[in-house]
Amino acid sequence: MRHEVGGKPQVQIDLAAQQVLQRRRRAAIGDLRIGSTEPLLAGVVTAAVERLWRKNPYVALRALQADSATLLDRDLPERRIELAVVPVRALPLRDDLDATPLYRDFWHVVAGVGSPWVRRRTLDLAELAGAFWCATPLESAIGSLLIDAFQAEGLEPPRLAVSSVMSPPVVARLLENDRFVAVIADSLLNYFYARRLAIRRLPVALNSPSFDIVVVRLKGRTISPVAQLFVDQARAIGAELTKSRITDSSSRERRRASRARGD
Repeated sequence: MRHEVGGKPQVQIDLAAQQVLQRRRRAAIGDLRIGSTEPLLAGVVTAAVERLWRKNPYVALRALQADSATLLDRDLPERRIELAVVPVRALPLRDDLDATPLYRDFWHVVAGVGSPWVRRRTLDLAELAGAFWCATPLESAIGSLLIDAFQAEGLEPPRLAVSSVMSPPVVARLLENDRFVAVIADSLLNYFYARRLAIRRLPVALNSPSFDIVVVRLKGRTISPVAQLFVDQARAIGAELTKSRITDSSSRERRRASRARGD
């Protein structure tokens, strides 16, 4: 039976009340203002926000994409964002910033599934010196890790055919051209995008340091409740990723031992 209140159908009043309640919930939770690089937005940031939405579907993500230096030197101090999720080579950061480590990461060299490099069982970095490389700009702090890897082998740094900070799908798209090789973070290749990209890791080691993935805030500034919820989810993901690596490493060691025994 359809009832009317004040000349309006009850169903319309109920719908209006629900809309008011939803608006109040959105306002109470607030916006999540985060800055990050393109690869991390596609990886840990998206993963953490997706978990956050399961319990708090009214959180509104306001994401700013930029390089790490811009995020830490401009966007965070000017409060365009509340948090920055960035890779860093070393901790601690400067005095006005507070960093929460999420996990350690490192690079792999990869190529498209049709690349002749993929069919190789062994490969030296020197053989790739003249390849067409796709990588983070070498002048950046993280990009300079590739310089370190080449110099550790007594090689000149490669000339980048594509110099850009790219998401994993963009890297995979470029590697459809078989002449390209690229670097990609272990977390993206083996965790966030595991078995989702048409690329393969090449059997070549990069002799360069690992780096930290951190959430950065302004020191002495209390972050909003929704920002804290994001940090909690990101830390949980980082712990799971680290545990997964330990498990995978143990499994590989057992397989090696089994092969050595001839099992």
